[in-house]
Amino acid sequence: MTQFTYELDEIEKAAHAVIEAAADEKVWVFQGEMGAGKTTLVKALSKAFEVTDQVSSPTFGIVNHYENPSGEIIYHFDFYRMDDPAEALDIGIEEYFYSGNYCWLEWAEKIASFLPEKFFLIRISNDSETKRTLNLQHIQDAS
Repeated sequence: MTQFTYELDEIEKAAHAVIEAAADEKVWVFQGEMGAGKTTLVKALSKAFEVTDQVSSPTFGIVNHYENPSGEIIYHFDFYRMDDPAEALDIGIEEYFYSGNYCWLEWAEKIASFLPEKFFLIRISNDSETKRTLNLQHIQDAS
C-alpha cells in the first residue's frame, strides 16, 4: 500500500501520485466519507488526463463518459443514490469494467458484489479542512 498526504492546493500532485501508483490498472474505486474530496480528486485526475469535457459527479445519471485528445475513454460512476445493486447490471456495469477503458467509481460499496476481482483502491481520509491522506492499494481477488 502507498500513502500520500497533501494539502488541497496540492491536489494536482496528488493526482499524479495516484496515476503513478495505479500503473496499468483501469478500474479505480474511490472511497471516503461524504465531502472527503472524491469528486474533487476525479476532477484533478481528469485534468491530468487532459480531459476537456466538464467533469462533475454523475449523481443522477450514474455514469458520465469522458474522452481526452488521445482517445482514452474514462467512465465516471457515482452509485450513491443507487438503492438496489442489481440496477448496476441493468446499466451493463460488467461491460464497462471489462471494456479496457478507465472506470472510476464513487460509492462502489453499494455494488460491492459486482466489482471485478482486481481493481485499484483509492481511500481518501479527511485529516483537516485543508489536508487529505490517500491510501492507494491494488486489490486482487476481491470476491
